[in-house]
Amino acid sequence: MEKPLVTVILTAYNQEKYIDEALTSVFYQTYPYIQLIVIDNASKDNTLGVIESFKGKAPAFQVIRNHHNVGLCRAFNQGLAIAQGKYVIDLSGDDVMIADRIEKQVEAFETLSEEYAVVFTNARYIGKAGQQLHYHYETDNRGKAACKVPSGDVYKNILERYFICTPTMMMRTAALQQLGGYDETLAFEDFDFWVRSSVRFKYFYLDEILTKKRVLKTSLSTGVYKKGSGMLQSYYAVCNKAYDLNRDQKEFDLLAARIRTFIRKCLYAQEFELAVRFRRLLNYIENPGLQTELIVLMCRLHLPVNFAYRFYIENLKKITPQEGFAF
Repeated sequence: MEKPLVTVILTAYNQEKYIDEALTSVFYQTYPYIQLIVIDNASKDNTLGVIESFKGKAPAFQVIRNHHNVGLCRAFNQGLAIAQGKYVIDLSGDDVMIADRIEKQVEAFETLSEEYAVVFTNARYIGKAGQQLHYHYETDNRGKAACKVPSGDVYKNILERYFICTPTMMMRTAALQQLGGYDETLAFEDFDFWVRSSVRFKYFYLDEILTKKRVLKTSLSTGVYKKGSGMLQSYYAVCNKAYDLNRDQKEFDLLAARIRTFIRKCLYAQEFELAVRFRRLLNYIENPGLQTELIVLMCRLHLPVNFAYRFYIENLKKITPQEGFAF
């Protein structure tokens, strides 16, 4: 039987040091039926030059050259608009796919019903120079996840906590299209996509380590520490969507707990007015309580805590990549 086409949408911005390795990992896949779409999001370094050089010696792939940075979500949607694959992968220009990743994920997807929109896996985190750090899910002596990873109906798990390593996902293209792609008004894609898709579709966890995710200080997720970055504003927008999508009291309870964490993050990032808006949303679900009200009061007082907290994160706390900025 003819195997399905898989579209890899690789978005890159100022990743000249890593883009060659990312591209190579696509072309060294053991799975032969791949459509590669590369989007340079107006890089200011030589990322586009590396892509062009690679294109001259590799099989044909499509390149979209943006003259200004349109944001991650819109850049991905540019690729999605011309994607022909049954399945699609959203790959960053500094991440690396293990050679048999696509083959194994397609094999898993083809056994699943159309209720499933995502197959995700474990990942190995790597540093700036490619040094191995840790796994997304700790592993046992067989290389399998040592903890139980949610699979199937994961909407409640999505509301509760960050647990999916974004670049490991293979998505059903038809499901993405039904959702209208990524929300281009947001600063990032994953939490919004997880909420909107998992309420309608199921997820499948494939217990394999098939992607290397690079951890850099310049990663988009670190922008939460910068006032006005748009990161927390995007989380606020997604929480409002989840409020409208929730189906039972348990889901509202989980959303309320998540909103409380975002209120704390607003304090640390000095997004004071946004904290008040989060508090208002929380009040629609339940009484905020004394602890949250104290945090909101500190926000109303505009306490300058951002510098101290950034120092703590960067120098004293062992940073683990949880939603980019676990508190």
